[in-house]
Amino acid sequence: MNKNLYTLLREGFSKGEERIFLDCMDGHPWSYGAMDRLCGRFAGAFLDMGVQAGDRVLVQVEKSPAAIAVYLACLRIGAVYTPLNTAYTAHELEFFLDDAKPVLFISTPENHEKLRPLARRAGIRQHHALGTSETGHLWAQAQVGRVHEAICQVEETDIAAMLYTSGTTGRPKGALLSHGNLASNALALHALWGFHPGDVLLHALPVYHVHGLFVALHCAMLSACRVLFLPRFDDNLILERLPEATVMMGVPTYYSRLLARPDFKHACCRGMRLFISGSAPLLPQTFNEFEQRSGHRILERYGMTETGMIASNPLQGERIAGTVGFPLPGTEVRICDDEGKLQPDGEIGTVEVRGPNVFRGYWQRPELAAEVFRADGFFITGDLGHLDDGRLTLAGRGKDLIISGGLNVYPKEIEICLDELPEIEESAVIGVPHPDFGEAVIALVVAAAGTAFDEARLSSALRPLLAGFKQPKRIIAIKELPRNAMGKVEKNVLREKYRDVLSKK
Repeated sequence: MNKNLYTLLREGFSKGEERIFLDCMDGHPWSYGAMDRLCGRFAGAFLDMGVQAGDRVLVQVEKSPAAIAVYLACLRIGAVYTPLNTAYTAHELEFFLDDAKPVLFISTPENHEKLRPLARRAGIRQHHALGTSETGHLWAQAQVGRVHEAICQVEETDIAAMLYTSGTTGRPKGALLSHGNLASNALALHALWGFHPGDVLLHALPVYHVHGLFVALHCAMLSACRVLFLPRFDDNLILERLPEATVMMGVPTYYSRLLARPDFKHACCRGMRLFISGSAPLLPQTFNEFEQRSGHRILERYGMTETGMIASNPLQGERIAGTVGFPLPGTEVRICDDEGKLQPDGEIGTVEVRGPNVFRGYWQRPELAAEVFRADGFFITGDLGHLDDGRLTLAGRGKDLIISGGLNVYPKEIEICLDELPEIEESAVIGVPHPDFGEAVIALVVAAAGTAFDEARLSSALRPLLAGFKQPKRIIAIKELPRNAMGKVEKNVLREKYRDVLSKK
């Protein structure tokens, strides 16, 4: 039996091929049948370019129906779909092009010429442009080429996608997600959240990460339900389309921005059955205020790039503010200390997870397996939490990870860029509370001897090196970084001292 994820997704929407899949703002909706045919055209084009099963296809394009068709075409031919955040700069892209070794690189028409030298230096044979409105030569090539009907035969363990995630070293790692990983998560969430053909999903998330692409769209495809496909989050567009929807997925920032609107009321949510939040912690006050204003209790869930979704509050049953609910069916969660010793209920430790959703490892980094996996197969998430009668509550994050507006920011990556500037002797990057993004990035720096500190000049120097969401909101000069007896920078001291720095500005 073919374990290709596309086989499963097509089974879901094949009973409603004429139903609208992507209802776009341009007035040009795509049915499930039309998307299947477009996917076949891209699959044919990719095969003609020499893309084979197991090859990486690196994609940095804007959200569009064509972008979704590219993803599905990769599944169809057994290629490894590798999406990148559209905010990444050319400086950041150079690493991904060298590391992923893709056979095909797809970028926007606007960036195509600028990125051509990088692609050439990385030895990429095929580099094509794809726009958001049926533009770019990849679109044109797909329209005149053959339609590939077959679905590549794969096993559950074959890799479907590679998503990059950074770490304490600052070097991004490609997490390898198999067809079985993605299928198990899709089926579990589809059932757990009660998706059905009559649902209408309001989709404002980006499609270069797990939340917007795998969690949201897989659930929709398995039911052949309609998706209100917004190009980005815009509170005006959300309020305009919300009365048509039954389900919305978002990051906490989306919900706090809706609450900032005085016209967001019960009446806006008259057809809604479910609001889902993830990718960052949802504050209890946001949870409570949202219920008062909308009449709905947000369903918070918990996941990671390496695992997809791990836990969820129940569809039917108590949703408790500040908790992320129970492990998904078939997924085991435990709490351990640093040595792997099991912690009793209520005791805080590291969250570890085992199940069919857990990734297959990191691209070209087999040595990391011993660091992130226990001998019995449990993945060490690095997140802190505790279990109470099976319900998981997160208590913080290891490795100093910052989540700003639902996007992961790893301080080391920014510190490397700062420390390479001649004006900086050393730096420490931390996250501090922010009313809109949840957390925001700030940098504490020690100026090099004989140099004048200029915050504006340093910010300008970082701009071409880092994506916008990683840029520090403030760069603050201090005399020295606080350190413990072992010489390690005490970021907890810095977080406490500067926690209100943005509110004071």
